[in-house]
Amino acid sequence: MLRGNTVSCGNRSPALRTGVAVVAVAILLAGCTRLRDRQGYVAEEEMVTSVAPGVDNRESVERTLGRPTFQSAWDDGTWYYVSRNTSQFAFLPPKATEQEILIVEFDEAGNVATVDRRQGLEEVAHFDPEDDKTPVFGRDSSLFQEIFGNIGRVSSIPAGGAPPGP
Repeated sequence: MLRGNTVSCGNRSPALRTGVAVVAVAILLAGCTRLRDRQGYVAEEEMVTSVAPGVDNRESVERTLGRPTFQSAWDDGTWYYVSRNTSQFAFLPPKATEQEILIVEFDEAGNVATVDRRQGLEEVAHFDPEDDKTPVFGRDSSLFQEIFGNIGRVSSIPAGGAPPGP
């Protein structure tokens, strides 16, 4: 029968336990850091100030500033360059902290009419979808009503497809 040297794991030093606990807490807290991000158009001041009303046109603005973030939904006469700073804590969704919008408006001939800069989160349109569903108007029917709703209804058009004659 061998009775040799055995190593017991239960007699670890308190310093080792404390070190392991500190490392574990540090790893857990590293996942809870605040993340900052910049999204959208990054405006260079020299490029933005070089766009002049009455001098530049659509092509020169696109060469200087690049393609816009989006254009006006109602006409092609307004280009928007949007940049936004966001902040996110751990796994929560990001929230906008700053926003800047560069608005370039063109006249009928395609020349720059105005260049405007707006800052602030009040320029953001907020909307909240309701329960991830779009409300529709009309009848609210169940699945069984949709499946069996036409049973017993008779069509006014005969089997041949021609409307009933006189």
